[in-house]
Amino acid sequence: MKLAARLLLAIALWAVIPFQLGAQSVPAGETPFAPPETSAGCDTFVSVPDDSASHGFNLANLDRSVQPCDDFFHFADGGWIKSNPIPPQYPSWGVASKLAEDNLEKLHQILETAAKNTNAPAGSVDQKIGDFYSSCMNEAQIEKAGVQPLQDEFNRIEKIAGVAGLQAEIARLHGFGVHALFGFGSELDAKDSTQTIAFASQGGLGLPDRDYYLKTDPKSQQTRDAYVQHVQKMFELLGDDAAKAAGETKTVMEIETRLAKASMTRVEQRDPDKTYHKMNLSELAAMTPNFSWTSYFQEVGFPTIDTVDVGQPDFFKEVNSDLAGTPMAHWKVYLRWNLINASAESLSAQFVEEDFNFYEKTLTGSEEILPRWQRCVRSTDHYLGEALGQIYVKDYFPPEAKARALEMVHNLMAALRADIATLDWMSEETRKQALVKLDAYQLKIGYPDVWRDYSAYKVDRGIYIEVVQRGEIFARNYRLSKIGKPVDRKLWGMTPPTVNAYYSPTMNEIVFPAGILQPPFYDPNRDDALNYGGVGAVIGHEMTHGFDDQGSKFDAQGNLHNWWTPQDLKNFQERGDCVAKQFDSFVVEEGLHENGKLVEGESIADLGGLTISYAAFEKSLESHGRPGAIDGFTPEQRFFLGFAQVWAGSIRPEYARLIVNTNPHPLPQFRAIAPLVNMPEFAKAFHCPEKSAMVRPESERCRIW
Repeated sequence: MKLAARLLLAIALWAVIPFQLGAQSVPAGETPFAPPETSAGCDTFVSVPDDSASHGFNLANLDRSVQPCDDFFHFADGGWIKSNPIPPQYPSWGVASKLAEDNLEKLHQILETAAKNTNAPAGSVDQKIGDFYSSCMNEAQIEKAGVQPLQDEFNRIEKIAGVAGLQAEIARLHGFGVHALFGFGSELDAKDSTQTIAFASQGGLGLPDRDYYLKTDPKSQQTRDAYVQHVQKMFELLGDDAAKAAGETKTVMEIETRLAKASMTRVEQRDPDKTYHKMNLSELAAMTPNFSWTSYFQEVGFPTIDTVDVGQPDFFKEVNSDLAGTPMAHWKVYLRWNLINASAESLSAQFVEEDFNFYEKTLTGSEEILPRWQRCVRSTDHYLGEALGQIYVKDYFPPEAKARALEMVHNLMAALRADIATLDWMSEETRKQALVKLDAYQLKIGYPDVWRDYSAYKVDRGIYIEVVQRGEIFARNYRLSKIGKPVDRKLWGMTPPTVNAYYSPTMNEIVFPAGILQPPFYDPNRDDALNYGGVGAVIGHEMTHGFDDQGSKFDAQGNLHNWWTPQDLKNFQERGDCVAKQFDSFVVEEGLHENGKLVEGESIADLGGLTISYAAFEKSLESHGRPGAIDGFTPEQRFFLGFAQVWAGSIRPEYARLIVNTNPHPLPQFRAIAPLVNMPEFAKAFHCPEKSAMVRPESERCRIW
């Protein structure tokens, strides 16, 4: 569960809705290299106004010193932000953190009960989750073991002889969740979504992104310097003296920098046409003559693989060159680093602390590590999420909650259908295909109909790192076992307690785990305006992901196929460019702006989701009658307050930089205002003059749906 997974976790926890609403990178219920993260809330409860108690909007959240037409984010959320500083364990903190915290505590109680049940039948859900959690919590056992459980693997690395031995060890490490050099997993075939194929992608970096190695600004250099110090410290913890550790660190940086230079940018990776390169064995051999893919497939235990989607061929050409040109002694250093880096969180306290100091304190600004129990709850959900989820939904998500959520989803789908039917920039030919795609949406609410089978995963109360390694091998085999088989459309990419939702373009589905279908997103007992502004906008967001800059490239069956007429595609791209340019203008700090092309998809979905949800809300007023003002706010005003409250929160500057550099989701303060300034409905609701900060001139207004 190393860097990529950990950053997803942090983002998912991102307190301010972080939870990557619209994480459409989850194909067919799987990520390529690691089990999907949960929202995994973190530590210490702070004083949070209990909106759910009154089933309404807490007026203490407001900052009346700010005018809504000047800065709606601080008007709606300033009171909450002032009363809720970021706790030291967090990189950010927001209203959604409270929900994630509540879920974490529920899971904690489930796991404590399971851990005490030492008589649970072998192989049962209670036995597996109880033993995993107990193993993680057994700090005395972990400290006594130290780094010894990895010693055999270090010995294997030291004995590598020749490129064949090197790639055999890389394949072996991949099984342990150590993604040295590149990533390998499975995915839906983007051009034949009925099949699952193998997938190989760029990787092998210890820093969050290629740009961290290549940018020359002072902050990037400071981060690289801190990373160098961290890598050297980790080698020293393994027993190397300072001089040797410094030399090893130099070797690691040389290899990783070469890989970074050959890697695609985050923006480039967002284009599915650029990352689809389906190759057979002969094509793979021609691309990397120094790397035997048939031997690799044999080593990972799936020798029948004969086709791979290579995400970044140029990267693998660099790998091929490096295999021939890099001394074997350097590769041994690199693999040794990758093994300890991937394992540090599961080892004794000195490794955990040093790992935290860089990956969380330096990169995200978090000041304190989370309590052990919270880290262990997260980890259990990571490795046994659907086992743990079975108990969670039985206790906390009754069938009627699922039925109510489905009703709202159907209302939003009807609103999107009506909107598509009347778009003035879309021709009838494209409109017909868009409606076909919308009608083909699969809906998954709450939890899977069929739970994952964990019987092949041996879980006991032994040394934690060994339990984790078996979990990684189980997850890897689970993913690779799908290759060459028809797609199982019952699979989920998030666990039930997750405070998140996603759209999958290859599955053409929207998924809402039970975890997010709670206040402040959704409360069946409160005003419809707040529900439509909260979870309604989330539902609309996921729906319009099927028509964002990425999702629009996939058809109703989930295949990468252009269904747009040339003129309609041009019209759509121009509207997307408007959104991207809007975000380019947002200043994060001096010298750093949002990257509009990186966040374009999420921002299109934010604007479209809110637009569609507002239309559905207005429709509901026609059928149910228009209620009066509450606390001095009209129904329309309460709708926008419901939307804004989802984004209440603060973020540390270190973490803000990390998100802006690596993540397709904009910062929350920008997500809270960007859709509103493009919506005349907002200006009308709050009587905003034309030249207000929260009103864009009509000539600059972005409108898609």
